[in-house]
Amino acid sequence: MDGLLIGAAAGFSGDRLDAAEAVVATLIARRRPAALIFETLAERTLALAQLRRRADPDAGYEPHLERLLRPVLARCLAHGIRIVGNFGAANPHAAAKRVVHLARELGVRTPRVAVVTGDDVSGAEFRPLLAQQLGGVLERIEIVSANAYLGAESIAAALREGADVVVAGRVSDPSLTLGPALAHFGWRLDDWDRLARATMAGHLLECGAQVTGGYFADPGYKDVPDPHAVGFPIAEIDADGNCVIGKADRTGGLVDALTVKEQLLYEIHDPAAYLTPDVIADITEAEVREVGPDRVLLTGVRGHPRPDTLKVNVFYEGGWLGEGEISYAGPGAEARARLAADVLRRRLQGLSLRIDLIGAVSVLADDGGRLLAATPSAERTDIRLRVAAAHAERAAVERLADEVTALYTCGPAGGGGVRTGVRQRLQTLSSLLPRAAIAARHEFVEAP
Repeated sequence: MDGLLIGAAAGFSGDRLDAAEAVVATLIARRRPAALIFETLAERTLALAQLRRRADPDAGYEPHLERLLRPVLARCLAHGIRIVGNFGAANPHAAAKRVVHLARELGVRTPRVAVVTGDDVSGAEFRPLLAQQLGGVLERIEIVSANAYLGAESIAAALREGADVVVAGRVSDPSLTLGPALAHFGWRLDDWDRLARATMAGHLLECGAQVTGGYFADPGYKDVPDPHAVGFPIAEIDADGNCVIGKADRTGGLVDALTVKEQLLYEIHDPAAYLTPDVIADITEAEVREVGPDRVLLTGVRGHPRPDTLKVNVFYEGGWLGEGEISYAGPGAEARARLAADVLRRRLQGLSLRIDLIGAVSVLADDGGRLLAATPSAERTDIRLRVAAAHAERAAVERLADEVTALYTCGPAGGGGVRTGVRQRLQTLSSLLPRAAIAARHEFVEAP
């Protein structure tokens, strides 16, 4: 398949920092037009970035930006590989300037860096529109961030104007891939089938190693070769938008029909109507076919006109969360952990506690404590008690941290390894705003 290569080097903020090197080496070796995308912006990630920007006006972008780009920026510039990322988070302009400074530190040519903006809808001019969706709740909350999911149009425009790097904040994850495809193939913005196909290619790439066997792996049931060195994905997109999904050369992991099908259905509410800012994708007639080792062809995706609205996530201050953990080991470990939990319940009356016995019942536990009511097992000799509580006031959850620490000597016997923490909570609301009310745009930035 000839066309455009797009490699994914991150699937979330905190992903592996060395993934890009193998992807870029593969893109260079294949000697075809190529782009590299970094998807680092989950919903809550953006709100946390906004809090960092409040504390420091020069912060608020992806904290690992330099570590992600330093190993590959020079090679991408030398070989014409465009870089597109939502690593701008809450401060795309600062991120763009950091990219320019990084290039200067590396002694390579200064890249043309474009910034995509317009996603921030926290301003007063948007309040009436948000109020129509959310009602009077806006008057009772302190907004941390409000961002609309932008599409690929501004990304594509920046690339057509010569951008080497495009820095975005909140754009739809698949738009990171659709933008380079739009710029490369020159598709119309209403070529719904092609846009939908490239959008689903982006959907396969957006979570990094999920499609190459990482999240797929389940020993004895779904075995994956060398998961310690799992390769990140590369899509080969043709002029009709169809794609072959593969991975970086000489890496571990796996790409087959099953890994692709799992990721294809990931976060899909309606297979006939996957809503994005760019197109509504229909995968009900999609075909997934293996065409070689670690190569899977996706065809049959159809598209429908894009929605008239854009999704908006509003994050607001939601009080405080306190957590505490302590370990019990040896004979009677579970009974002692349960006794410790009961001590905390009695001393922290007025707080609604979430109690987990890690090693006995935690992931499948519940806030009501019904699973904790089971009889302790004498066979469990390694238990970590975790207790958490949420409250509007910080002082209330600080009591929890203090009480867990006091278990060291106040008993039960043998507790150790106490860890506590208190952090601000964020709550979220989602709504829709008219597309016409949100002005996505791009501009080029140069650092002084």
